[in-house]
Amino acid sequence: MEYTRLGATGLRVSRLALGCMTYGDPNRGLHRWTLDEAASAPFFRQAVELGITFWDTANVYQQGSGEEYVGRAIKRFSRREDIVLATKVSGRMHDGPGGSGLSRTAILEQVDASLRRLGTDHIDVYYVHRFDEETPVEETMRALDDVVRAGKVRYLGASSMYAWQFAKLQTAAAVHGLTPFVAMENQYNLLKREEEREMIPMCADTGVGLTPYSPNGKGRLARPRGAATNRSNIDEVAKAFDTDADGPIIDAVEEIAVERGIPMAQVALAWVLRNPTVAAPIIGATRPAHLTDAAAALDVQLTDDEVARLESPYVTQAPFWW
Repeated sequence: MEYTRLGATGLRVSRLALGCMTYGDPNRGLHRWTLDEAASAPFFRQAVELGITFWDTANVYQQGSGEEYVGRAIKRFSRREDIVLATKVSGRMHDGPGGSGLSRTAILEQVDASLRRLGTDHIDVYYVHRFDEETPVEETMRALDDVVRAGKVRYLGASSMYAWQFAKLQTAAAVHGLTPFVAMENQYNLLKREEEREMIPMCADTGVGLTPYSPNGKGRLARPRGAATNRSNIDEVAKAFDTDADGPIIDAVEEIAVERGIPMAQVALAWVLRNPTVAAPIIGATRPAHLTDAAAALDVQLTDDEVARLESPYVTQAPFWW
């Protein structure tokens, strides 16, 4: 495993992050395809064995059960000191005033709830999961600054929003002397590249590290066009991901993978990793090969010709944040 600093901070993270949306009670929450605790355990163990020490979850993942799994896995397979632990706030946990969004009430309630489920006294990177249009940015940033000053959170991150919204939050922090965001968790892969227009240049210019999710396009870039998996057949979010423009890009990934004699997932992930602003792509794993292929992608250096073949079929599209 390789390690790097998260953006312009001193925080050292593994070059890959374990995406923990996959792990949680399938009978709770949005997704029916998640792995229960017994089925999840081998992936936490494998991540530790591979040196993947940056783990990413969220309060809404299967209504808190994802955080519970992660907290227990840290105790079982590692030490809290050895894991860089990230979770998120803003998604709906309940109908009360503190159950969703980025109000002071929600942030203070939800950070404590996450700490209890995770079984820890601090969160290393605390992300706002989405922008909250109903809460003043000054209120959000002051509440986040307070949880940092209280020692409950060490670094702040944001996820999936327009660059102007991210700039508005960062400006509020700068103007009022509050803790800024140091990480941006956005969707970035060969099928979804709109972040290259504004968000990624902004992050590169201001020292914010990227921790992109879906580097393999929710699995679309890891298998030939038309192939399906159990998850792709039942995951409504993944189905909504498809566009007519995907095919030529998927074909290009497959062609290069065949030429190199490596899995398609390694080609797609190597393309994401070559972006210098990317600190740690987030890898969701439901099979052991998913993590080993991701680790192997660190050694794949794409040529300029290969990059051109991968990028040339792309067409402009609307931002997509699922």
